[in-house]
Amino acid sequence: MSENTPQRPDGLNDAAGAQQPRVQVEPTPAQPAPAQNPGYTAPGRTYVNQAPAGRAYAGQTSAGPVPPTGAAVPGAAAATETRTVVKTRTKKFPVFLSSLAGLAVGAVLVIALVMTGALDIDRGGSVTATNPDSTSQTIDINPEDTTLSEVVAQKALPSVVSISTEIDTTSSLAGDSGASSGNIGSGVILDTDGNILTNYHVIQNASAIAVTLDDGTSYEAELVGTDESSDLAVIRLVNADSSALTPIEVGDSDNLSVGEWVMAIGSPFGNEQSVSTGIVSALYRSTALQSTSGTSIYANMIQTDAAINPGNSGGALVNDQGQLIGINSVIESYSGSSSGVGFAIPVNYAKNIADQIIAGKTPVHPYLGLTLTSVNALNARQNNLAVDSGAYVNEVTAGGPSEQAGIQQGDIITALDGEQITSADGLIIAVREHEVGDEVTLTVVRDGSEQEIKVTLGSDEALQAEQQDATQGDSSGSGLSEEDFMRYLQELMGQGGSGA
Repeated sequence: MSENTPQRPDGLNDAAGAQQPRVQVEPTPAQPAPAQNPGYTAPGRTYVNQAPAGRAYAGQTSAGPVPPTGAAVPGAAAATETRTVVKTRTKKFPVFLSSLAGLAVGAVLVIALVMTGALDIDRGGSVTATNPDSTSQTIDINPEDTTLSEVVAQKALPSVVSISTEIDTTSSLAGDSGASSGNIGSGVILDTDGNILTNYHVIQNASAIAVTLDDGTSYEAELVGTDESSDLAVIRLVNADSSALTPIEVGDSDNLSVGEWVMAIGSPFGNEQSVSTGIVSALYRSTALQSTSGTSIYANMIQTDAAINPGNSGGALVNDQGQLIGINSVIESYSGSSSGVGFAIPVNYAKNIADQIIAGKTPVHPYLGLTLTSVNALNARQNNLAVDSGAYVNEVTAGGPSEQAGIQQGDIITALDGEQITSADGLIIAVREHEVGDEVTLTVVRDGSEQEIKVTLGSDEALQAEQQDATQGDSSGSGLSEEDFMRYLQELMGQGGSGA
C-alpha cells in the first residue's frame, strides 16, 4: 500500500439560546463649556471690544472701558467708531471628508497594532491595549456565557465509549508464541440494551473486549455481529445497568452541507473522551481499503477537518445539535496521524447495517456477480486490450445479475450510469453507492466496440453466507492459510481479482 493511501486510524450557527458576549463601556464624560472670553463671538450677537490697559481704540481712552453708546467721552470727538463681528458659516462637505479620512487612518492603525502584537486579545474574554505609551484598557466579557462546543460535548460525551481489546496473536504465518496484544478504539451507544456501534477493525480478531463509559464504569462486551466489507460491527455490554446508559441521538446524514460545523468524539491514542471540532470539508468521498480479511468498501463518506487520530475509530461525528451523523473510520495522512483529512461513514448507512445485525440478519449489499481485475496501461499493452483503464471481467457468476443481463467474460466495464470507471475497486465502490434492486447502466467494451447494458443489482446475501460458512469451517484457529495469504498478496499487486 502506498504511503499516500487513505488508512484506518488504528491504534491504540451558534446553538439556540447561546448568549452573545456583553461588553460594558463607561459613558463618555461631558465636556466643560468654554470659559467666558472677552471678544468671544456667538452666532447672532455683537460685542464691543474692550482694549487692554494702556492701549486705546477709536472711541476709547486708555483710562478705562468704552462707555455706553451715546455717552459723551471727555476729550474725544463726537463720532464714535464701533466694530461688528460677523460669524462665517462653515461648509459641511470638507468636514465630512476629514471625518472619513480620520476613520480610515484609525482602522489602519488598529490593524497594524493587532498584527504587531501591540493589541493583545486574551483568551479569557478581555481585550487589552498593551502599547507601553498608552494606558491599559480592558473590556470584560461575561465568563458564564456558554459556547456551542461546550453544549454539544455535554450532550454527546455520555453516549461515546472507549473500547480496548485483547488479541491472541498466535499464527502459523507469524510463527510467534501466542503473546497477547490489543487495540484501542471508540464506540457509540445505540440503545439501553447496551448495543454499541463501532468499526470492525477495532474489534477484529479480539479474544476479549472491554468498554469504559463516560463516567469511568467498565464492562465486558460480547460481539453481536459484523459487516467486514463495510468496516462496521456491533458489540453488546454484558450485565450493564440500563439506567446508566445514554443512547446517542441519531441525526440525518443525507441533509449535510459542506461547511457545516461538526465535532469528533473518541479516544485518540487512548486519551478517553476527547473532542475536536471542525467542519464538513466534502461529501460523497469513496475509497476501498485492503486488509487480511478482504476489501472494505467506504462509499459516500463524510470528509472532515476535525482531528481524527488512531483510537478515534468507531467514535462519533456529531452536528451542532449533538446528533450522530457519522462513524469516524479513516484518515488520509503521510505520518499516520491527523493531517486535517478524516472520513466518517454516514450514519444513515451505518445505522441501517447495525439494525440488521441487531435483528440477527446478515447485512446485504448490492451485487453484480462478477470477478474483476483492474485494467492499467501495462496489462493493457501486454494483453492487447482496447482500453488502458477500467474493470476487466475475469469471471461471471452463474445465475447472477450480470449473467442475466448479458455481461460476458473478457468484457471491460468503463462506466456506470455515465460515470467513468477506471479500476475494479472503482466499480465495486460505484455499485455500493446504490441499493439492492436498483437498475444501473454499464458501459462495456467488447471486441473493441462499446455498448451499454442495463443490470438490475442483486443481493450478496448468499455470497456472505458462503463466506461465513467457510470461516466457521476453519477450526484450526491459524487465521489465513498460506494459499489464502499468497492470493491476498497477488490481489495487492493487482494480479488477482476482486468480487463485485
